[in-house]
Amino acid sequence: MKVIILAGGKGTRFGELTKKIPKPMIKIHGRPMLIHIISIYASQNFNKFYIATGHRSKIIVDYFKQFQTYKNFYKISGIQKELEINFINTGVNSMTGGRLKRLQKYFKKNENFMLTYGDGLSNVNLKKLKIFHYKKKKIATVTAVRPLSKYGILNISGDLALSFKEKQQLEVGRINGGFFIFNYKIFNFLKNDMTVLERAPLETIAKKKQLCAYKHDGFWQCVDTKRDKENLEKLIKRRLPWRLK
Repeated sequence: MKVIILAGGKGTRFGELTKKIPKPMIKIHGRPMLIHIISIYASQNFNKFYIATGHRSKIIVDYFKQFQTYKNFYKISGIQKELEINFINTGVNSMTGGRLKRLQKYFKKNENFMLTYGDGLSNVNLKKLKIFHYKKKKIATVTAVRPLSKYGILNISGDLALSFKEKQQLEVGRINGGFFIFNYKIFNFLKNDMTVLERAPLETIAKKKQLCAYKHDGFWQCVDTKRDKENLEKLIKRRLPWRLK
């Protein structure tokens, strides 16, 4: 199954840093997030990638040249298998749905494929996600995760704080954790470069009861700000928490 990684956004919440480099190239534990994301898929035997670039596209392409073995094939250090990686410039100002729409020609009718963002790390079991998607037979499956609170959580009784838990996983509600699987039919809901995948397309699909949610309670972290990056670096000790055990 092919894998799309959206890696073209401007990442404005990072400030000056992402004016110089694309957000997926920000380093976590000494390596760009994009390499970590590719590794998540490759470690579970997904080996064909389409990287939807845009902002500072050349920086991504030039970085990967050190791993290139032949045309669109790469052997990345730390990843055992050779990978096919296709870099597609989907425009500097395209929105998420627009970037996906530009990749339509690389897929066949009725084909299913994976998609994720260039800033999310997780130990989601992708094989189980794939089985879930095929079983449900819907247009789209999204991985539903529980977010971490950005603040300390207090359990209060009267005037007493009975407990204090810093940055704990919330027990109520789930959010879009990325790590999607789509059927080719998704392209029918994408209009142009300005289409935001997470708005009209997914909202419409949900109303049509064509969007399934795969619940993931393991590790998940979106690196959207400098604070997110700093907190994630603190979590990393002997092993990377997004590696599937």
